[in-house]
Amino acid sequence: MMNQNGYDVVVFGATSFVGRILAEYLLHTFGVGEDLTWAIAGRSEQKLEALRSELGSMAVDLPVIVADASDEAALQSLCDGTRVVISTVGPYALYGEPLVRICAESGTDYCDLTGEVQWLRQMIQKYEDTARNSGARIVNCCGFDSIPSDMGVWFMQEQAQARFGKPLTRVSMRVKAAKGELSGGTVASLLNVVKEASSNPELRRELANPYSVCPPNHGFTARQHTVKKAEYDPDFQAWTAPFVMAAINTRVVHRSNALSGKAYGSDFRYDEAVLVGRGLKGRATGWGMTGFMGGFMLGASIAPTRWLLERFVVPKPGQGPSREAREKGFFDLRFFGETEDGETLRGKVTGDRDPGYGATSKMLGQAGVCLARDVDREQVGGGFWTPATALDGQLLERLQNASGMTFELLEDQA
Repeated sequence: MMNQNGYDVVVFGATSFVGRILAEYLLHTFGVGEDLTWAIAGRSEQKLEALRSELGSMAVDLPVIVADASDEAALQSLCDGTRVVISTVGPYALYGEPLVRICAESGTDYCDLTGEVQWLRQMIQKYEDTARNSGARIVNCCGFDSIPSDMGVWFMQEQAQARFGKPLTRVSMRVKAAKGELSGGTVASLLNVVKEASSNPELRRELANPYSVCPPNHGFTARQHTVKKAEYDPDFQAWTAPFVMAAINTRVVHRSNALSGKAYGSDFRYDEAVLVGRGLKGRATGWGMTGFMGGFMLGASIAPTRWLLERFVVPKPGQGPSREAREKGFFDLRFFGETEDGETLRGKVTGDRDPGYGATSKMLGQAGVCLARDVDREQVGGGFWTPATALDGQLLERLQNASGMTFELLEDQA
């Protein structure tokens, strides 16, 4: 079990692009060796020392841990000395399993920012029982995919219970506005999923299952709607287009419903899309986005064009926008929910940095700290959890107080 004299949090993969932003955020939020004890870890001591130097005088005493994702002895030592490991080492399907297994075996808590639904399912199937037995709390998807969606639905359901005394049986999330770039790691993960699915019919069927990461006995049968093309949405009175992260977000939300004892209802329905405008212009934009996404996915599924995309088009892992661009980024998500007898709520979730880097780093950091400091093991035992089911209102408070996010109800307006 965890060394009681160890760190609260260790950032594994600290020299990755997101890892560096996360380390800077933790430094300026918590300092070093103060209320929160934490360290940075990765495979290259030289790069870790360079990062510590770049972080400035505040980081002079920041501990450095050398551990490679494939070195199980080093990973075991890392896990033995901390409460929580925050991993930014992706694509997780390629590099993530050894650390998850060792955390599950050693009782060390873990969180990451994966959006790879097929890998998440595999890890749950392989290590859920191990984590339950050891007491390790594994909380995946703690970045833009899927904290705004998962915590946004949780917030809406809490408000519905307070107002109506019943859950919302239908919720839709729509991306009203966002400014930022997909990270190189996110794109690499997406391309890896498409690559695996293109040669694996069974995986394609799994990816089409909205309940693919729910427990085997979930019992859900409600038919889920997936926005696959331009559609008019009467709830928002606007046209919509597919949202690339809906594939992971919707499944995390359904897992939250299952793990919470069907708190959202046995027939709960949830979908996501992007708002693209009204009238003919909105319709044209929606079809244009649909065509672009379809072309990208088709190209990513064919080896020669996937190579061209990786070589010349998409950002490489470790690459990302400038600090100025990250600070100018933001996101604005809108939620619409309805109870079984027609009572409705509208909500909004916003972030003050670009989704893929600045906002994700703050969400991931606060999720890890929340897991280390706020969540009692008697309340939340070992196993694979979602952000909403493991961290719930305690994370919501942290996100609003220290991560530049807002969660609020709106009057009857789109």
